[in-house]
Amino acid sequence: MRAAYGFNAASSTGAGQTIAIVDAYDDPSIANDLAVFKAQYGITGCNLTKVNQSGGTKLPRTNSGWAQEISLDVEWACAIAPGANILLVEASSASLSNLLAGVDYAAKHANVVSMSFGGGDTGSSSYDTHFNVPGKSFVASSGDNGTGASYPATSPFVLAVGGTTLPLNADGSRAGAETVWSGSGGGVSTSESEPAYQSAFPIPNTGGKRGIPDVAYNADPQTGVAVYDSTPNQGSSGWLVFGGTSAGAPQWAALIALTDAGRSTPVATSSASTSPYYNAATASVYTSNYTDITSGTNGTCGSVCTAAVGYDFATGVGSPKAASLISYLQSH
Repeated sequence: MRAAYGFNAASSTGAGQTIAIVDAYDDPSIANDLAVFKAQYGITGCNLTKVNQSGGTKLPRTNSGWAQEISLDVEWACAIAPGANILLVEASSASLSNLLAGVDYAAKHANVVSMSFGGGDTGSSSYDTHFNVPGKSFVASSGDNGTGASYPATSPFVLAVGGTTLPLNADGSRAGAETVWSGSGGGVSTSESEPAYQSAFPIPNTGGKRGIPDVAYNADPQTGVAVYDSTPNQGSSGWLVFGGTSAGAPQWAALIALTDAGRSTPVATSSASTSPYYNAATASVYTSNYTDITSGTNGTCGSVCTAAVGYDFATGVGSPKAASLISYLQSH
């Protein structure tokens, strides 16, 4: 991942930054599992703090499925931004109210918050105040069931991450074109109005509604990432391979932490009027900062489900060329 997306060419490690990760339930072995992951890849740093949704030490019950999600999120945020601290906020349950309570705590203690969860989009705009926080960035996975919109990815104050298939050689060089992952969530919100940064870009016509995703990242389980998780889940534990757009969200959050380490003020997703991520995809700088995903589909609904030149509802403006994009975001 680091070689394929150009992180190895970025000078920042995220030192001095904190990446907050919000998930549900407790992963009792995450500290040990992260240590195994770091040892395997020769990573130092990534100091981990784990709290409940209000910042306390009384943790929720264990859930083995969410434990795998936690391992994925924590370990791959660490892999991309090894100099950053990681704050894991464990919500009492997977209810939106509990997860958003965790988001509120996370935003008070980190500049970037990663959210690998999603639910129905209808009527969602009433929750947007949780993400309209000046100076903060919120990143969410767009979903793994193909075309369709999910929340909180559809919030205009959130960077929504869709999914690609990224074939790689062992050295991290690309073994073929990056294409749409068939499971990548994307489409048009039924509740959220189109933010100004999308209408100005412009994205294809949405009837005045918010389109997702904004950006993309490797998500296909067939081109997935290695994760160590020792909490047994249906007979699976140890080294595993995971995909899903929830793999991309923490890595995009890590990219933001790398960016913030070189800025006097943090880059933020808290404005519906402008977005540095769309600005980085305009005119001559587009091809320097992103790989535009132009082939593949996440459904059978025609143009809304099909990759195209420029923005599309399967991969947004594309996947990052990390070193160049970080440099751009640090100077704009």
